[in-house]
Amino acid sequence: MGRIILICRLARHDLRRRPAQALLLLLAVAAAATTLTLGLLVRAAADDPWERTRAATAGPDAVATASDARSLRALAKADGVTGALRPLPTVAARLGVRDVAVNAVVQGRDVAAGSIDQPFVTSGAWLRPGSVVVERAFADALRVRPGDAVTLAGRRFTVAGIAVTTGRAPYPSSTPGLIWTTRADAARLPAAQRRWTMPLRLADPSAAPAFAARHPGVTPWQDLSAYATAELRLTNNALISGAWALAILAGLCVALLVGGRLAEQGRRVGLLKAAGATPAVVAVTLLAEHLAVALAAAALGLLAGRAAAPLLSGPNAGLLAGDGPALTPGITAAVLLFAVAVTATATAFPALRGARVSTAHALRDPVRPPRRVGVPPGLPVTLLLGLRIAARRVRRTVLAALSTAVTVAMIVAALAMNREAARKDGRTTGPDFVPGAGNPVTERVTQIILVLAAAMLLLAAVNAILTAWTTTLDTKRTSALARALGATPRQITGGLAAAHLIPATIAATAGIPLGLLINKAAHAAAGSSTTTQIPLLWLAAVLPAALAATTALTAVPLRKAATHPIAPTLTAP
Repeated sequence: MGRIILICRLARHDLRRRPAQALLLLLAVAAAATTLTLGLLVRAAADDPWERTRAATAGPDAVATASDARSLRALAKADGVTGALRPLPTVAARLGVRDVAVNAVVQGRDVAAGSIDQPFVTSGAWLRPGSVVVERAFADALRVRPGDAVTLAGRRFTVAGIAVTTGRAPYPSSTPGLIWTTRADAARLPAAQRRWTMPLRLADPSAAPAFAARHPGVTPWQDLSAYATAELRLTNNALISGAWALAILAGLCVALLVGGRLAEQGRRVGLLKAAGATPAVVAVTLLAEHLAVALAAAALGLLAGRAAAPLLSGPNAGLLAGDGPALTPGITAAVLLFAVAVTATATAFPALRGARVSTAHALRDPVRPPRRVGVPPGLPVTLLLGLRIAARRVRRTVLAALSTAVTVAMIVAALAMNREAARKDGRTTGPDFVPGAGNPVTERVTQIILVLAAAMLLLAAVNAILTAWTTTLDTKRTSALARALGATPRQITGGLAAAHLIPATIAATAGIPLGLLINKAAHAAAGSSTTTQIPLLWLAAVLPAALAATTALTAVPLRKAATHPIAPTLTAP
């Protein structure tokens, strides 16, 4: 017990002495934990709106369509069918609302409520002669409310109400938009061709796909559900994929931070061991302070994810929303385990390595001396210093390069997703789409792209700052010695910058094709064989943008290191 108390005190003291570093670690892990929380909450909530709407509307197990009512009446007697509505007449008509004209699907319904697929009125009232009820997502796009006047094929109607249904995917997943009238009013509308729709109740709803495969013209409820909740599933997939990328960046951030701590605390490790601490106690102390921050970051991520979940997990207007996703014990445990695993994995190796260093060596500082490397002679001083710094700390150089590569790859993939969303928006024009109305699926994807891009850029910035900080710690003496031998502060600054820009250039160049592969894999997972082509100008701008960002983030700490007084640095113990 006394050893545990000692470890906790040492960890708390170290965190209080270095709040800026603890804050960077907190931000890194919290960003990844927030994204994972959002993904899990959206996945848990994806089916709820559909099930809630299906229960409220007595949703059908399958929907059959045909050009004549006789074949549908015969289908109502097929094996496995336990109930069916009288075939509903369906016609296409031109809808006019104020100065907007758009195609619509008009379905004739009984005034009395049906036992299957009865639309649930969310505002206004159900049908009466001379009135219409508009599917809610279509009504939102048209901006119509109960009491408004509309025209169908030139005939004037009053909007009696707004309703939702699970007998058809909401607008714009299904086009044209859906409007209900009485059977008599639907019969009076001119139509080149009338079709008939019949909602079905099956003995085994889970067998609806097999029933549909045996009977042409039948759509199972599973397909309707997939269309109706498409944006929620896209949101979940994007968030979970983003969480993995952020986990990699957060792990790199932790590894860089721990490496910097060891470079800065070499004498402290030696003093702990000289005072009697075993290597295990030293390693656990280093682990404890980072795990404490990780747990705090996980709690912050859970709270932030829960607060932001309603903004991303809400269904489209065609489904009934509930109270929003709830934090279950399973989600909470998964996020906590995720934060601890990422932090412990990134911390364990450098912590154990630092704990194994001999006491005398640790007291001389640094914990791990840089390796000696040879570089080609005749190079400019700036490039010579940059290559030596990058090559003497291979692990840090590789970690920083991985951070840049992952960030660039995900940004390229995000650009491809945004391009795909814009392309789909470009297809939502024509007589079946309301002019100027947005597409909820692409709007949701765009929101997710912005959230993930902001989180990844934040972590990439943290990693760049940490890399610059650890580099200045390691090169403090060598930079001072180079200046004592005649190197100027500008050459030292250029050498430190080159140590970052050389691996960043290689990593950013590799990240561009990696991002294209990620985009291709995402399309393959979604069952699409086509990929979005990103303009070459966009790809060409990624590399200089990444290098400019790296330069801007590391300029201040590197310049400060290059101008540090020479004598105090060389004479320090």
